[in-house]
Amino acid sequence: MPRFAANLTLLFNEVPMLDRPDWAAKSGFDGVEVLFPYDSPVAEWERALNGLPLVLINTPPGDWISGDRGFAARPEDEGKFRDGFLRAADYATRLGAGRVHVMAGVAKGPQAEAIYVENLAWAAAQAPDLTLTIEPLNPDDMPGYFLNDYDQAARILDDLANPRIGLQFDLWHAARLHGDAAAVWAAHRHRVAHVQIAGFPGRNEPGGGGFSLPQLCDEVDALPDLWIAAEYVPAKGTAQGLFWLTALKSRSALIGG
Repeated sequence: MPRFAANLTLLFNEVPMLDRPDWAAKSGFDGVEVLFPYDSPVAEWERALNGLPLVLINTPPGDWISGDRGFAARPEDEGKFRDGFLRAADYATRLGAGRVHVMAGVAKGPQAEAIYVENLAWAAAQAPDLTLTIEPLNPDDMPGYFLNDYDQAARILDDLANPRIGLQFDLWHAARLHGDAAAVWAAHRHRVAHVQIAGFPGRNEPGGGGFSLPQLCDEVDALPDLWIAAEYVPAKGTAQGLFWLTALKSRSALIGG
């Protein structure tokens, strides 16, 4: 059975952030991920997690309100990226999170790709015990984001040829970008280092969109060291919508397809 993580940025937002790990554990999740844990000190996160695995965090995005979405592909912001990455690596290492999603930022063009590749290689060298992930994001949710195509991501990963830099497969973004998320998974699953799921087309509880989540679970079981993270917007309260987690853990019902 795959291990399931709750995205604490989106789930259990009925309670304060540092109360959410306990709610996730009591609801049947095996671990958690957090987009940006930086508002709380590491010591407070350690107490809140209380041994629950933290599996992934993102690099700092910058000023989100002003439109920053990370800096890895922004030639003019190399210093901001590198300072932010070292902060992310420190949090991840101290909290035992094995994966860091490196946010590319709003950028375009060959120069952006060149600095993105350079920064990824630099980051991997700075944090040899971490796995780095890159994630294509759809332009409706993330206008202007540099990495917006799975084939583009595959080309960059193949050029880097570093086993510690992998693909973050988000079912929602894959469907929004390419229509057929199952085809995206089939083409790129050998590059995947982390999986995120949500319902389609509403980004609520997982299911729908012609994608078989039980089949995904079976295939993840056959791949090394992958987590499936729930990154969705609950339609109502988080706890009321966790039927999908119960079904997938028991394999007693089909979700999606």
